[in-house]
Amino acid sequence: MPQKPRSTAERRYAAAALAVEYGGVLSRDLLASLDVDHRMVRRETHAQRWRCHGRQTVAVHTGDLSDTAQRWRALWEVGEKIAALDGVTALQAAGMTGFAEEALHLSVSHRATIQRVDGLRIHKLIRRVPDEVLQTGVPRTRPAIAAVRAARWVKTDRQAALVMVMPVQQGLCTGHQLVRASRATQGRNRRRLIKQLARDIADGAQSLGELDFAEMCRARGLPEPSRQSVRRIHGGRAFLDAAWDDIGLAVEIDGSGHRAGLAVTADNLRQNEIALMDETILRIDLIGLRVDGARFMDQVCRAHARLTARSRYFPTRIR
Repeated sequence: MPQKPRSTAERRYAAAALAVEYGGVLSRDLLASLDVDHRMVRRETHAQRWRCHGRQTVAVHTGDLSDTAQRWRALWEVGEKIAALDGVTALQAAGMTGFAEEALHLSVSHRATIQRVDGLRIHKLIRRVPDEVLQTGVPRTRPAIAAVRAARWVKTDRQAALVMVMPVQQGLCTGHQLVRASRATQGRNRRRLIKQLARDIADGAQSLGELDFAEMCRARGLPEPSRQSVRRIHGGRAFLDAAWDDIGLAVEIDGSGHRAGLAVTADNLRQNEIALMDETILRIDLIGLRVDGARFMDQVCRAHARLTARSRYFPTRIR
């Protein structure tokens, strides 16, 4: 074991070197391992070389804390042995970008006694999923588990869909991992929606989306569309998820497979061919069907009414 530095300058240098790993901050326990006691911390802060950020966290500088430092501070202030980053915060620590959240989210056992810490949202869990916490870097829950919990903790259904889709889009987890996580974790909020979203993202429920769409049409008083309607197009045939052949209106229900690889190109070519036949195609993604179904159905109703009126004067022929 290396000899501990003794002089103040040596201990200050050792603290700065170790703090690099933690984004410029250290816990009181880590400082103690360098033979830095509370008296030295008091002297360094009084000299405006260091700054305290709570009872357990000391920055070896006086500037703003980085994202990494904020996450370590959250963990130390709540308790490193009982807490882990969770939800959106765990996803951001794993590398997810594009979702803003001011508060940091941590999870602890429901038996833990904790004090309130500004800027933190602490969630008590009945139990953890086995091996859910990753210990590499700052302790955090695995992305699929974090995504499912984030979907329960955000304010709106739209945000719930977003925090489940983005980790898959950014390669942090797979849709099938989301399905398993939605079954393994417990929670009251959005239980049905989260399981639907997980299946949709895994693209294992395309037919379910089509069935749901037919039910939504009936609820709006629309005639039920035909399913897997066939169109003869240049270069072959196209199968449409739902269609009203008599008025030239079709709806495509897009799962996640429609966004991967060359599927977008194939879809665009097919839609263009059908549009050249003077037929109207509306596209609805499965996630949109779950969280914004009313607005999509408004569009379907408007299109159906307009094309029904037109067909009275210009009957549609489906080739």
